[in-house]
Amino acid sequence: MAVMARESWTDERLDDLNHRVDEGFRDMREEFRALRGGMRTESQALRAEIGAMHRSMNQIAFAAFGAMLVGFLGTITAIVTQL
Repeated sequence: MAVMARESWTDERLDDLNHRVDEGFRDMREEFRALRGGMRTESQALRAEIGAMHRSMNQIAFAAFGAMLVGFLGTITAIVTQL
């Protein structure tokens, strides 16, 4: 069995480790900020697309209702004029 050498951590080495950890967290925070900004942009674009689709669906529904109403009125008119 191999025995690993024990390393001693000096104050300078601990300070260096502390600075590296702080830099890592700083980098991670910057990446998260960039990610949040990208998500916000994509979310706004998605909301715009959903809004446009909602308007289109409303237009289609109103057009279909109007066509059915015209058909029903035409049918009723044809029946009434036959009497």
